[in-house]
Amino acid sequence: MKNEMTHRERILAAVLHQPTDRVPTDYWGVPEITDKLMRSLGVTDMTGLAQALDIDMIMHAEPALKRDCGRSNMFDIQMRQIPVHNGVGYYEEPVAHPIAKFETIDEIEAGYVWPTTDLYDYSGIKSQCEKLRREGFAIQGGYISLTYFYEMVRGTEQMLLDFALDEALSDYILFKLNEFASAHTRRILEEADGYIDLSQVTDDFGSQNSLMISETMIERYLGSYYEANVALVKSFDARVFHHDDGAISDVIPWIIDKGCEILNPIQWHLPGWNLDELKRRYGSQLCFHGGIDNQDILPFRGKEAVEEEVRTCIDKLYSDRTGYILAPCHNIQAITPLENVFTMYQYAKEYSSRT
Repeated sequence: MKNEMTHRERILAAVLHQPTDRVPTDYWGVPEITDKLMRSLGVTDMTGLAQALDIDMIMHAEPALKRDCGRSNMFDIQMRQIPVHNGVGYYEEPVAHPIAKFETIDEIEAGYVWPTTDLYDYSGIKSQCEKLRREGFAIQGGYISLTYFYEMVRGTEQMLLDFALDEALSDYILFKLNEFASAHTRRILEEADGYIDLSQVTDDFGSQNSLMISETMIERYLGSYYEANVALVKSFDARVFHHDDGAISDVIPWIIDKGCEILNPIQWHLPGWNLDELKRRYGSQLCFHGGIDNQDILPFRGKEAVEEEVRTCIDKLYSDRTGYILAPCHNIQAITPLENVFTMYQYAKEYSSRT
């Protein structure tokens, strides 16, 4: 085994299925838990948090929405803060989906202005990347998630109805969403000038129990977009990160066939998942990212349960010391005890260093 690796070296080695000195680690968290961690550790930014936790956190390079663009977000959605029931934080949710009321393409064309790259200032991307590279971190830039965007502008239920009942309308909306999203990601990758390591081509196909839509429908509406967008990312020599919540194990071969290289978040406590089978069947084709349960283990269990969860994921997904980045299954929630977060990362480093 080589000497201690840098954060970026550890992440990229995992993606490339090369052995690492210890299991790579990443961080996802809601703002409230991030603020608590920063206050506890006496740091003020994400690189400081990564260094204080001694984790490999994948950093993000992003353009700025222009202040004079007339929008508070890319899709011009009015949001509101929904408090968490115990008062520890909130989630931002749409007050209304901007094209939900329209029934035809003509109505949308007359009543809605689709986003363009003119909304953003991309000029700071390269300087962000240069700073993060100097600090030794892997960098992610670009985000294409057509079903998520569709849900934001139209609503989840209406998206599913559209897919089932109105192919022409669905095709039009997806085309317009992809027209912006692919151009937006291209601008980020261009401005980064080779510094971007990872870029997301991603969706949420799963529920807690199964796929929300069939693989046949996924291919019908999204197959060609995946092929084009994966090719776009790879043309800039970046690796394709695919986030997909829920019970999505049935569609993993499709994800691989489209060229995705990193699979997140591995919610293996849900139906259909088997970590041994996952590593055996797909471990040479995918780098797994996530795995540590944040619905039950991290927020509600104690230190021993967290350590057991870490051991299980390392033993099964990092058995050959390649192809796994340990992280929470999604954003660590505000109610999570800080001790459980510290335990997850400290024990992952300790256990993977000696196995």
